[in-house]
Amino acid sequence: MSSAASWRTHVCGQPRLENQGEEARVCGWVQSRRDHGGITFVDLRDRTGLLQLVGDEDTPQECLKALEGLRSEDVVQAIGALRLRDAENANPDLPTGEVELHVRELEVLSRSETPPFEIDDRIEAPEELRMKHRYLDLRRPRMREYVESRSQANQILRGVLHDANFTEVETPILTRSTPEGARDYLVPSRLRGGEFYALPQSPQVFKQLCMVGGLDRYFQIARCMRDEDLRADRQPEFTQLDMEMSFVEEEEVQAVVEEVVVSLLESFRQKAPPSPFPRMTWQEAMDRFASDKPDMRNPLEIVDLASVGSGLGFKVYDDVLAAGGLVRGLLLPNGGSLSRKEIDSLESCAKDAGAGGAAWCKVTEDGATGPLARFLEGEPGQKFIEALEAEAGDLVVTVADQSRKALAALDAVRRMAGELLDLIGEDSEILWVTDFPLFEKSSDGSWTPSHHPFTAPAASDIPHLLDGKLGEVRSRAYDLVLDGVELGSGSIRIHDSELQGAIFETLGISPNEAASRFGHLLTAFQYGAPPHGGFAIGLDRLYALLFGAASIRDVIAFPKTSSGSCPLTGAPSPVDAQQVEDLGLAVLEALPDENLPSSSSPN
Repeated sequence: MSSAASWRTHVCGQPRLENQGEEARVCGWVQSRRDHGGITFVDLRDRTGLLQLVGDEDTPQECLKALEGLRSEDVVQAIGALRLRDAENANPDLPTGEVELHVRELEVLSRSETPPFEIDDRIEAPEELRMKHRYLDLRRPRMREYVESRSQANQILRGVLHDANFTEVETPILTRSTPEGARDYLVPSRLRGGEFYALPQSPQVFKQLCMVGGLDRYFQIARCMRDEDLRADRQPEFTQLDMEMSFVEEEEVQAVVEEVVVSLLESFRQKAPPSPFPRMTWQEAMDRFASDKPDMRNPLEIVDLASVGSGLGFKVYDDVLAAGGLVRGLLLPNGGSLSRKEIDSLESCAKDAGAGGAAWCKVTEDGATGPLARFLEGEPGQKFIEALEAEAGDLVVTVADQSRKALAALDAVRRMAGELLDLIGEDSEILWVTDFPLFEKSSDGSWTPSHHPFTAPAASDIPHLLDGKLGEVRSRAYDLVLDGVELGSGSIRIHDSELQGAIFETLGISPNEAASRFGHLLTAFQYGAPPHGGFAIGLDRLYALLFGAASIRDVIAFPKTSSGSCPLTGAPSPVDAQQVEDLGLAVLEALPDENLPSSSSPN
């Protein structure tokens, strides 16, 4: 048995032409074995690459027999001399393809059962199976590259922030439950029966306390947990780059974020948009693109048709407008070339997004055709077409519904239409969306924070806040959007305890409740809180985009399904009854939920 100090002199991906003649000891996993009439070839793999091993008539018989008995994924140590491959056997596609290791000694360090799927990027195993055997999946070159790229990206962003005089601070994982927009994961306390910790949805309060503590520039690569409803490509625990700065305005925070993002884009995409990134207000984004995260590679824009739609005699439009809803549409240049099946898919897209449907027409030299055409006769119809600047060969798609549903449908139709017409540009487009509403109305009519309750209102809109005109209050929040995907959010924070108290009161949080839940923050503000602001970037999502991964699960070493389960470990799982008793808890029998995906389903 070899000693640990002598396991390797080379890694598998290291040997090159100049290493011929050297003695080498290598270790790794058997990728494949090929027998050619007395000559045995073995591809040995480790994280650095592949090296061909060879045994022939000059190889000791015991060693040759051991080579012939190898199976895929056996772990071995091979000792021998590096030599040139024959010219006809060289592999120009492999970095080590000009050399091979002529094996003199071979030791099998660990035998492998037949894997449930091949460790080969060219063969795609079901994701459920890959997640169950993640330790095998991580051996595949593509997955290894994701993990290594993530490590490299983390070092890049750390370097940028350290050079900008940020201090990395670790904040607690066991903390207090606070309202931040999603359900907390709760952890019962054994020593204080009936009381609970919460796992952090974000380090929001703690990073603000760092500012009160005078740290001035804080960051961390933070683990965050949210017990959210099921959605595809969302993890119950995720990672974000969290940062906070004192004595800053929005532009200064955004400049630091841009430096981080540009560094990452240049490292992994070779091309980054010029800085400073373009800005657009939330209102403009919603008016032009029906989305607060518009994909700017898509040239299609929304047109408000309320004024020209009300005179058409179309009852759907009239009823929606009378109820205070929206009538808006999209002009699809040359969209008349779409098939009826493709147009039906746009209608279905609008319905799937929550709207009642989508009314459309094709514009021809002889007038409009399609379901909307019979309402477009005469001067009112002409004004409708002119408002859209439609020409022969174009397609018009309209949505009429209450604001929330209409905008969601228009956004979905715009995205699908851009794909159907192949309008999406190749170059990435990045955008700051600013001036979000401070509050938004929930389905029950109550007001909730658009971001979180610590976001500062625009100074000019504070009178609206005090007058109760909540729908007119803008925030000092800003989101960063890349190719229609929200990378992260930030804001200038409230640093005045009286203003923070007014926000809590507006949200229905009484002074006593505010003192109970946020007393530590409100008290800290009474000892000199600096003006401050920050930002958080969702790293799983950003890295999936940077690395070209199909899912955020691919860039997470050990992901969970969207139901919160772990196919690898079986978590969550029952625990010993004594553990439950020690916590003073009682476990109720759970009722089956037909809408809950199976524990093994990744989606």
